[in-house]
Amino acid sequence: MKERDTSASSWLDRFHDGDRAVLEQCYREHFDTVARAVSRYLQGADQETVVHDVFYALLSQREMREGFRGGAIAAWLTTVGRNRAVDYLRRHRRVRSLEANGEGGGLEPAAPGPGPDASAEASLLLDKIRAQLPDKWRPVFEARFVLQLSQREAAAQIGITRTTLAYRELRVRALLGRIVSDADFAAEDRAASDITEEESS
Repeated sequence: MKERDTSASSWLDRFHDGDRAVLEQCYREHFDTVARAVSRYLQGADQETVVHDVFYALLSQREMREGFRGGAIAAWLTTVGRNRAVDYLRRHRRVRSLEANGEGGGLEPAAPGPGPDASAEASLLLDKIRAQLPDKWRPVFEARFVLQLSQREAAAQIGITRTTLAYRELRVRALLGRIVSDADFAAEDRAASDITEEESS
């Protein structure tokens, strides 16, 4: 199949904006391209999972679409598919390695987890952070701070350059500092209020 010239600014703008017709056409024309790229590393259900992950990200993440700047989209999707397949393999190898160490007694028993109050508080803080993050920073927060991926892995998963990732990560860190400071201040305020109530009773 002849590769469509996707450098025309109107097509590229529609692609970046997530135009349904453009993305549907992209899926129909390049599904096999991504499947072939992923099949070099994965087969069966794992291959299908990664291929669908690529297209799900393409549909749902503007940051990923903006990683394509024009030219041969098949080549770009091949690279994205290959990177996601490699990331998937690395993650699964890491999990298998940890499981093997656990069976051999190489890992120390886990410390008791936080109590229900601490878990609920952490969950509320995460929800507050997610609500305050701009849409384009949210994937960076999830990849770097929640999943704790490396910058290389996070950039590949999101579909942006490491430079863009690093810039957004700095912005996220600054916002996190403000949110956490506000939360600490509120906690100190509550503690002081509790002490005052105890002293007055």
